[in-house]
Amino acid sequence: MAAFRRFIAGLAILVAASGSARAEIIDRLLAVVDTQIITLSDVRAALRFGLVPEDVSLDPTGAVLQRLIDRRLMLIEVDRYAPPEPADPAVNASLAAVERRFKDALAFEIALTQSGLTREELRRQLRDSLRIESYLQQRFSTALQVSDDEVARYYREHPEDFTRDGQLRSFDDVREIARTRVIESQRAAFVRQWVEGLRRRGAVQLLYLPTAAVTK
Repeated sequence: MAAFRRFIAGLAILVAASGSARAEIIDRLLAVVDTQIITLSDVRAALRFGLVPEDVSLDPTGAVLQRLIDRRLMLIEVDRYAPPEPADPAVNASLAAVERRFKDALAFEIALTQSGLTREELRRQLRDSLRIESYLQQRFSTALQVSDDEVARYYREHPEDFTRDGQLRSFDDVREIARTRVIESQRAAFVRQWVEGLRRRGAVQLLYLPTAAVTK
């Protein structure tokens, strides 16, 4: 373990001091998942390009880092089972959606440069996001079945989801919407349990101390 920590410390220095174009931004090593490192610039890029949801907690860096750790663990599993590759039009559409986050093409290119990413590298990350979603859909959605009682209970317990202009819509009007919400809730619970299992089995070395703020 001591040797591993010395290796990580040396790697962190190299990441920060390297003269390569990708390391011009002073960086910090935050975690190692299997043999892959996650840096502070990875966290910033993930937020900037919408690779993970934004976080409004007191420690957004730590929260985004945990999502990136989960993402790496999921990709290891996805690579093991190799689901069908996403079609090029789907990847292109994801890239176009990211570009629309910026006011113009120049702002997008500046963001890429500041993040140490090329357009193709970002495209590969978006492709990975689609691969993860395809795997989760196959594994956790197709077999989910919910009873009418579960759907009715969700409707009763979440009236705010079915209220429009101050009026609660009838159950018959929103039955299928409620069914979809129940399936989504169950799927999210199964995914959380699966990821927790990946974390228990995976090799995750967390080096983050909550002192670095994320800036876009």
